[in-house]
Amino acid sequence: MPLERPTALTFDLRDLLGGFRGVYLVNAIVAFLFAASAPVAIILTAGEAGHLAEADIASWLFGCFFINGLISLAFCLVYRQPLVFFWTIPGTVLVGQALHHLSFAQVIGAYYATGLLMLLLGLTGWMRKCMSLLPMPIVMAMVAGVFLQFGLNLIYAIRDGFLIAAPMTAVFVSLSALPAFGRALPPLIGALLAGIVVIALSGTFAMGGAPAHVLASPNLYTPEFSWNAMVELVLPLAITVLAAQNAQGFAVLEAVGHKPPVNMVTAACGVGSLLAALVGTVSTCLTGPVNAILASGGAKEKHYAAGVFVALLALPFGLFSPLFTRFMLAAPKAFIATLAGLALVRVLERAFVVSFKGSFTLGATVTFLVTVANVSILSIGAPFWGLVIGYAVSWALEKRDFEAIAAK
Repeated sequence: MPLERPTALTFDLRDLLGGFRGVYLVNAIVAFLFAASAPVAIILTAGEAGHLAEADIASWLFGCFFINGLISLAFCLVYRQPLVFFWTIPGTVLVGQALHHLSFAQVIGAYYATGLLMLLLGLTGWMRKCMSLLPMPIVMAMVAGVFLQFGLNLIYAIRDGFLIAAPMTAVFVSLSALPAFGRALPPLIGALLAGIVVIALSGTFAMGGAPAHVLASPNLYTPEFSWNAMVELVLPLAITVLAAQNAQGFAVLEAVGHKPPVNMVTAACGVGSLLAALVGTVSTCLTGPVNAILASGGAKEKHYAAGVFVALLALPFGLFSPLFTRFMLAAPKAFIATLAGLALVRVLERAFVVSFKGSFTLGATVTFLVTVANVSILSIGAPFWGLVIGYAVSWALEKRDFEAIAAK
């Protein structure tokens, strides 16, 4: 399958600037705040779990925002659609777990292999065929098992940091329960603002001095190609990008009438992942939530302008990543845990629904249990074994579900 070409390579500055206002501007700001809040908190959680230095996390964020911001800018302008690229959130969680027993250099080696795999899938058009080999309930059961800890951390944050976590959660629930208010102020952004107010009033923000560098000075890493890291991370990372993230992005864009270039986006994720790996950043993906916000209102033809505005906001965030990293690390742990947990609670819910609503439920259950147990085998992490063992159980005991898929 060939790579999709844009319908016309035109640039209309007046039309673009016309989209930097009204609902498009508001949606762009909200979408960027979403990307720069809870998903960043998930990176900090993964980085701290892997005992990464502050400079490593700042370099990671530089790749997330600056490199992906450049790709987003190009795609939004060329294809005239809201095609914003950031990074795989479930992949970040997988990496956080892997850093308990793998070195950062070994993880980066897996980033390169993942990028090459996605580039190949995009250039050849094999993506849909490859994804059909793994039943979605089993994949999402693995995702649910990985994300479960974030949901538990939210509960622990309310227990241990009640004065911070409880108001944030209350605001999130209130805005979710009142759609009229929630449209004006998205629940996650409301929780973020509530947390900032509580931290300011309580005086628990501990900056600890200015960062050594305000402007980004990204690290360039030498990868280590470890067989264990390849087996554990490459396929799960590719799945989180292609099945969990890109598929969601394609769905929300197609729902409002856009025609995203599936193969070109997949290839771009591969190229972006290879570039981002240079500075230690997890794999690139087409973001579902951000593009959903951008496409949520206004004329379809103006949505691309909101995507361009998000990309323009991402570039300075990446350039000043050391400063933003220091600010986030200075926040109380309860704030980060609550923000990350609230961001992923709906994702966790959807993962459970997809896993256990119909077919492949036994395989999904086994996958979930193996992943949650988090027991490494042959130095390979539990998420990989969850997929392998869950698939094997379904193949042996749920043949009718495979036959039903083959008959479609």
